[in-house]
Amino acid sequence: MRGVFVAATLFGLMRIRVDYFAFLRERAGRAHETLDTGAATPRELYRELRERRPLPPGKGLKVAVNDEFRNWDWSLEDGDRVVFMPPVAGG
Repeated sequence: MRGVFVAATLFGLMRIRVDYFAFLRERAGRAHETLDTGAATPRELYRELRERRPLPPGKGLKVAVNDEFRNWDWSLEDGDRVVFMPPVAGG
């Protein structure tokens, strides 16, 4: 498996862990996944994920990178953990 990661790094890809919360978990069919991606921002990553999974448009979703809320144009780095979260309703 390490050989695959080294090859991905040589081709400009990063290994990113993605976690899905709430209904996004159901839509993605999993709680999390690790993938090699060329996406530079959470926006690009989500666009790529929507090509693979039946995820809704990103409007209204929050994104966190390494446990900190970030904007959708935050620069991703190899090894980041990205979490996509739907808005939370309270009452």
